[in-house]
Parts: sequence; structure tokens; C-alpha cells
Amino acid sequence: MKRIFGYLAKYKKESFLAPLFKMLEATFELLVPLVVKQLVDVGIKNADKPYILKMCGILVLFCAIGFISASTAQYFSAKAAVGVAADLRHDMFAKVQKFSHADLDTVGISNTLTRLTGDLNQVQTGINMTLRLLLRSPFIVFGAMILAFTIDVRCALIFAVAIPLLLAVVFAITLVTIPMFRKVQAKLSDVLKSTRGSLIGARVIRAFCAEERMTKEFDGENDALCAMQKRTAKISVLLSPLTYLIINFAIIVLIYTGAVRMEAGLLTQGALLALYDYMSQILIELIKFANFVITVTKSIASAGRIDEFFGTGSERGTLDAARDASKPYICFDNVSFAYAGGGDVLQNISFTANRGETVGVIGGTGSGKTTLVSLIPRFYDATGGSISVDGLDVRAYAGDDLQKKVGFVPQKAVLFRGSIRDNMHWGKADATDAEMIDAITRAEGADILKAKGSLDAAVAEGGKNFSGGQRQRLTVARALVRKPDILILDDSASALDYATDARLRATIRSTDNPPTTFIVSQRAASVMHADKIIVLDDGEAVGIGKHEELLETCPVYREIYDSQFKKGGDDGEQ
Repeated sequence: MKRIFGYLAKYKKESFLAPLFKMLEATFELLVPLVVKQLVDVGIKNADKPYILKMCGILVLFCAIGFISASTAQYFSAKAAVGVAADLRHDMFAKVQKFSHADLDTVGISNTLTRLTGDLNQVQTGINMTLRLLLRSPFIVFGAMILAFTIDVRCALIFAVAIPLLLAVVFAITLVTIPMFRKVQAKLSDVLKSTRGSLIGARVIRAFCAEERMTKEFDGENDALCAMQKRTAKISVLLSPLTYLIINFAIIVLIYTGAVRMEAGLLTQGALLALYDYMSQILIELIKFANFVITVTKSIASAGRIDEFFGTGSERGTLDAARDASKPYICFDNVSFAYAGGGDVLQNISFTANRGETVGVIGGTGSGKTTLVSLIPRFYDATGGSISVDGLDVRAYAGDDLQKKVGFVPQKAVLFRGSIRDNMHWGKADATDAEMIDAITRAEGADILKAKGSLDAAVAEGGKNFSGGQRQRLTVARALVRKPDILILDDSASALDYATDARLRATIRSTDNPPTTFIVSQRAASVMHADKIIVLDDGEAVGIGKHEELLETCPVYREIYDSQFKKGGDDGEQ
């Protein structure tokens, strides 16, 4: 909650004025029973019409002032709540943008979305209600009790007994439900995670006729959430009936005691009516306060989860290291890597790459190819050994200086909604039309521009209005337009035919000052012309060398090659 208060400090004026106007409204509300008492005991008793009209006018005035005060308080409380939520959302999104790949793996997308939406909205509602009701409800409850003592001490003692009982019920239920609401929010993230997985894999699920299985898994998560919500609700809903029970019993005692004292001439009709009004005000306020407590309980749980979110993420510092000009352009020195909570994915990898060279990375599924190239732009930090780029340890690069050197084309081609031009600007914000067209042409995408008409052709979300091959070529073009020093093609030609793939590789090699290119592929044809090929098997480099060398010395590479090309036939030359 300290973090939330820190954001609320920016809205000091609103946070002060909202409760102030609510207290003003509450003050006039507390004066109403006293006016009614005078109206009954003086005006009605004496049939004094001018006095009655005067008191009625005062009541109307109090109503108008209360309405204006309440509206003003609502405005300021809403302004503060929405402002805090907007600032939090901005900082949370900025935090996500700074997450490393390891952080995203740890936090999870579903948990992140839950905090950015449900938790944040709950905190916004909690702030709004806190500014309006935190002071108003206790002020009216205790103010009504104090004013009851000014009317009749004996009857007011009923208030003194009922109010502590009510507060005990409220606080007891609050203490029990706060951790329960936190668990409900966590379980909701599990349901969102299951839902997201089903939506992303919908085609695969249908292809393997696994709808029933996924439905059962979702029902299990959903039923667990439902059961937890029911357990929490069974306790939280006790708040309203218990407060009703205590207040109504107090009203019965009050009416009985007041009737006895009226019969004895110790209490007037107006006084009893005023006491009843005060008890009714306490009832209404405590019902509001009960709902307020439930909402704030959820908000506190959500605020805790948001605070955990800000505390998540490894702060990766910059290594204090000097540039070693004698080192090759890219150097892996005995590098190992393991994901959090798992064993080594890469073990003792060592190799070098010079400027302009093409390095192929090949191996079976799960051999660590993508992980290997992801260490170059420091998407992940190696858990053992060291990696240097241009003679400087990757951990010594400040900010995004290292990423600016790299053009990365991921396995899954990702296009953003907008136009082709907009997507090219992701690679280079100030790219000219000529640079974009040149990059697309080099990525074998000239036919895409011809078919779509221009750079302003619309791109649907995820590039769904393009074929798989078109998406891949445009993502390659997006990397090429920035003219990177290092180009990483992570299995980015899987949807291209062999001829197009070969032309794309040839075009990249033939450019002026070609980038140091890493080609990750399961196709031997895609890497066989590389200056160096790294063969991975279960996280280990079982072979490093040229195509001909590896055919002679590396059984794993030879097996991959033989499985894709007939012995004695087509040798894969493109």
C-alpha cells in the first residue's frame, strides 16, 4: 500500500478536498434529526405553521448543500482515483517493457494482464471509495452517538453498546477475508492462463480432437476458482446480516426504552424521533461501510499483487569492463546457460565469429539453438562463461546499445497492426521509403509490394492478411532496414521454399559491409554454405566447422544431412 500512497501524493489537493466535502455533507446530515426534533416538539406540537415552514425550508437548504457537497466530493475522489490508476498503468507498462526474457518467463503473460486490468481497476475503485467513505462513515456513526447523548443519556447508552459490537464484527471479517481475496485473485490468473493457452493453441487442439480434454482442464481451474470465491463470499456476506441484526435489535431496545421514558415524561416525541433517525443513519452508514470494507479488502489484496509485480524482475547491472580489441568480433568463451528452476540448456559452448561471417546453427528440436542466439543480444544472461561482442563483454554495454547492433528475426513472424510502412519503422524509426523498399526487395519481398500496392497497404493484427511466407519475409526486411552489424535469423525461413531461401541468403551475403549473420535452422541446405556451422545436440556443441568438414567428422550433422538429401543424388546446392 505504501506504493499506492506514493502515487496518491501527486493528488494531494483532490485527496484533501474529496473527504472535506464529504465531511461537510455528513455534518448537515447529522443536523437534520435535530431540526426534525424542533419541528415536532415546537412546530407541530404548537400548530405553529410559520415555524413549520421555516424548519422545512432549513431541511431543503440542508438537502441542497448536501447534494452539492456530495457531487463535488465525488468529482475530486474520481479525479484522484483515475489519475492514480493512469499513472500506475503507465509505470506498469514501462516496467513490462524493461523485463528481460527471463523476467517474462517468470512473471507470465496471464499474471501480467491480470495485474494491468483486474487488479488495477480494483485499486482504482478502492481509492475512490476510500476518499468518499473512510472518514464519512465513522464521522456519522460517532457523531450520531455523541449527538444522541445531548438528547438523552440513557437512550444514548444503547448506541455506546451497539457501535463497538458492530466495529468488532467489521474488523473480524476484514482480517479473515483479506488473505482469501488475495488467493482468489491468484486463482483468477490461473484461469486466464488456461484460457490464453486454449485460445493460442485452438487450431492444434482441434487438429488433435482434444476439445474435451481442454474443456475438462478449464472446468477444473474454473471450479477451483468458483469454490474459492464461494468460501470467501460465505464469510464476507455475513457482514451485512450481522450489522442488520445488531442495529435492528438496538432499534427495538431504543424504541422500548424511549416509549417508557416518554410515558414517564422524561423524553419528548421529537427527541425519540431524532434518536430513531440517528440509529437509522448509523444503520445506513454501516451498511455502506460494510460494502466499503469488502471493496477495500479486495483493493488491498490487488495492491499487494501490484507491489509484487513492481518487485519482480532482475535488475541487470552493467559490468565494469574494458574493450579488448584483440578478441574476434563475437566470442563465446565456455558459455553455459540454464533457465530458472531447470538444468543446463547449453553446456560449455565456445566459438568465435568475425565481422561479415555467416554462422549456421543446426540441431534437433530442443537442442538449444534459439537459446544460443538469444544470448548474443542479451535477452538472457549466460549462467556460466562469458560472451563478448566487438571486444566488449555483453554485460558491459549500457542501455540498449547492444540491441541496436542486432537485427533479430524470431521463429514466429510477428507483424503489428497498421501498415507495411509502420512495421518497417519498428526496425528503423526514421527509415526513408527508399530504404524500406530496398530492405523489402533484399528480403525477397518485392512481389508483396507489387501485390499489395504500396508501403501503406494495411496489415491486420498479427499479419493475418498475409501468408506465412510473406510474414517471414517482411520480418526479415524489418531487421534489414536498420542495417544491423549482427543479423540473427532464428529459423525465419521455415515457410519459404528452398529457392527463395537460397536467394535471400545470397542477397544478404552480397550486400556492402554484410552483417555478421547467424542462421538458425533445421535445414542443412540453409546452413551448408555458412563460413562456420555449429552443430548442437542436447545443449552441447558436438561439431563446429564447415559443411565438408562436418560431413566427415560429425555424426550428428551427417545424420541430419542424410535424412534430408539422398546419398549420391542432390547435394543440396542451391
